[in-house]
Amino acid sequence: MTREELYQEWKKEEEMAHIKGWDFSHISDRYAEEDDLPWDFSHVIKKYLTDDLSLLDMETGGGEFLLSLKHPYHKTAAIEGYPPNVDYCKEVLLPLGIDFKEADGTDPLPFKDDSFDVITNRHGDYRPTELKRVLKQDGYFITQQVGAKNDRELVELLLPELKDLPYSNHFLKFREKELIANGFDILESGEVYQPIRFFDIGALVWFARIIEWEFVGFSVDKHFDHLLKAQEMIDRDGFVEGRIHRFYLVAKKK
Repeated sequence: MTREELYQEWKKEEEMAHIKGWDFSHISDRYAEEDDLPWDFSHVIKKYLTDDLSLLDMETGGGEFLLSLKHPYHKTAAIEGYPPNVDYCKEVLLPLGIDFKEADGTDPLPFKDDSFDVITNRHGDYRPTELKRVLKQDGYFITQQVGAKNDRELVELLLPELKDLPYSNHFLKFREKELIANGFDILESGEVYQPIRFFDIGALVWFARIIEWEFVGFSVDKHFDHLLKAQEMIDRDGFVEGRIHRFYLVAKKK
């Protein structure tokens, strides 16, 4: 393809970069993420969550992961702050009887003290002081997080001007220390780096626009030359590769 054809194709992907919930099906056959982690987050949760316990899922996205847990709806609450997902959750979760409220993970949680036995958080923000407040005594906080170095090689490929990590303390050892300092015991944890590959640059453009907090300020117009360099890698190797960074932990309120 010519430069102009590539430009037009990538601009089209940029304009299409919108999702509802957390649906990456648009690029599902155009990239591969090694998401077979050493732990299964659902299985980790189910070791601590029984049907009689009250559950809060933080930053639930479109509720997809929450619903996969199949926890009794009348024992389930959820929060989400991203406006398109908020509307979606109201349509999907509220009719089921799930206590859904609009809030971000860093907001004061809109629940009373000692409300929940278990709080889950998959790839969302949280404040340890708020976790401690709304958890019951001996309650569990169970989280899987996207670490500070997630997709870093891809960010540096497209945006070499971004020198600093946006969340420089978002590593397992720091988040464990933070929770311990706020009155939690760490029961189990793990951290891993694994490959992610893109097989066409249009898919990477779409991805970079969706994950805007990692690819800060990215656009096809501003970073076209770097996209062309990435296309050269595709032409040579068949893919461009980065690494995902994940960690999980289970903490118990003392």
